[in-house]
Amino acid sequence: MIRIRDLALTYPEANAPAVRGVSLDIAEGAFYTLLGPSGCGKTTTLRCVAGLERPDAGEIIIGDETVFSAADGIFVPPHARNIGMVFQSYAIWPHMTVFDNVAFPLRYHRPRPSRSEARDRVMAALALVRLDKLAGRPAPNLSGGQQQRLALARALVAEPRVLLLDEPLSNLDAKLREDMRLELRDLVRRLRVTTLFVTHEQIEALTMSDVIAVMKDGAIVQEGAPAEVYGQPAESFVADFIGRTNLLSGQVMTPAVSTDGGLGSVATPVGLLHCRLDASRRVGDVVTLAVRPEHIALSLGAADATDPNVVAGEVATVAYLGNLIECTVAIGSHALRVQLHPSAPVAPGARVRLALPIEYCLAMRQ
Repeated sequence: MIRIRDLALTYPEANAPAVRGVSLDIAEGAFYTLLGPSGCGKTTTLRCVAGLERPDAGEIIIGDETVFSAADGIFVPPHARNIGMVFQSYAIWPHMTVFDNVAFPLRYHRPRPSRSEARDRVMAALALVRLDKLAGRPAPNLSGGQQQRLALARALVAEPRVLLLDEPLSNLDAKLREDMRLELRDLVRRLRVTTLFVTHEQIEALTMSDVIAVMKDGAIVQEGAPAEVYGQPAESFVADFIGRTNLLSGQVMTPAVSTDGGLGSVATPVGLLHCRLDASRRVGDVVTLAVRPEHIALSLGAADATDPNVVAGEVATVAYLGNLIECTVAIGSHALRVQLHPSAPVAPGARVRLALPIEYCLAMRQ
């Protein structure tokens, strides 16, 4: 449904490209997320798809239509791309009612619907987001969550072939954001509208997406299903950005024997650890070893020197977070973060041993 090839854009007087060589394919009906920190190029990429920015190079195809091609001099303006967009600020018109806000895009839709058809489409869009009973209310009198749903109804009323979402949940409080994640994902699934979503929130990306593309410095560094990106990060930036993780610099001591990767060993500041290792890594290569806090098993007592991937340490900090306990364990001059069940009997100063399961230790390029 959306195909982007070698997209590039540098803003005037900028020191580096905002987007450099971005290529991606979004299947029809898919929920595709661009995830990354501020300034990574995700919103610029979205704005290029919307036609709000004109790239320097590349190609953008929506459906069967090329809406931008630098080589062929094609640039279809935003209003002719048949897209719906929800901005971070919602962009609600305060002088209009809820009904009029949603009806506004239909004034410029071609062919323009009749008055009765427009009313039916507006009420249907409001019903989708459960605002049909508030159609006559002034838009500023809505709560934050209701304004977010209003912006979504306005984006959907013209039945766009693509829905573009620019961090639409960032202005909501934590509990409402959690509720709206579920509502938005369910609505998109029911409508089967192709969606390109931009966010810097890892939880939003993991819970809502069919595919995640992690961006850094204007480029995509990894793309895949949420479980793949979380469980098999391609580099230390991805591992550190998505969720919490422990990163240890190390040196390959034993390479993987299989041509498609396997198990090897890496010397780290906390000891020699067996781990999953790419087959391209050789003895002596410097790598970063990642292991998630939830995968580390903690038990009281000293470690047996013969146990593989078991290290001894001392609990430095304990933080109760309600649904879990997060603690840091000092191992020499280094510390590992561990997540435990909230009933775990652990206290600062306790001597403990940590078991790092081999299957959850991943060595990657730095």
